[in-house]
Amino acid sequence: MIQIGKTLISEDILENNFACNLDACKGACCVDGQSGAPLEPEETEILDSLFEHVRPFLRPEGIQAIESQGSYVKGEDGEWETPLVMNEECAYVIFDDQGIAKCGLEKAYDNGATTWKKPISCHLYPVRIKEYSQFTAVNYHQWHICDPACSLGEAMQLPVYKFVKDALIRKFGEEWYAELEAVAKGTVK
Repeated sequence: MIQIGKTLISEDILENNFACNLDACKGACCVDGQSGAPLEPEETEILDSLFEHVRPFLRPEGIQAIESQGSYVKGEDGEWETPLVMNEECAYVIFDDQGIAKCGLEKAYDNGATTWKKPISCHLYPVRIKEYSQFTAVNYHQWHICDPACSLGEAMQLPVYKFVKDALIRKFGEEWYAELEAVAKGTVK
């Protein structure tokens, strides 16, 4: 583990390679699993306030799920998360012409309808954050559906921390990321 300020970072994010390969996985991380995307408490208010701006970018099934469940729900673990469509994909998921799952929140952002990209947990993936009373854990989440992303990342020699650079900066700031990069240069061979 590496410590930067009040964060403990798994060396896995320095030592493993990753680059999303949507042609191979079709965005399965937004569709598979038993729960929605983890949300930080302040993101629940953001989702409530953005719903009408995001609505035009969502599928009817997603809109119906959000209208019936709310723009966020409390998961089985007691944490906030995005609602699901019939216990399957995230309610904010849209599909492109090739059947690849994309984020309706991000599409709204890209089209200038909002100034908020998407939940930080989605932006950070495959990095997962866990808040504890004394520190924040920053870990690499390995999931078999991301095997193509691991292979592509290996071919590109793109470490996880570089793949999620923008998201890490969004979460922890430029100075934190610069320190992580310095550690990585001294640690990774």
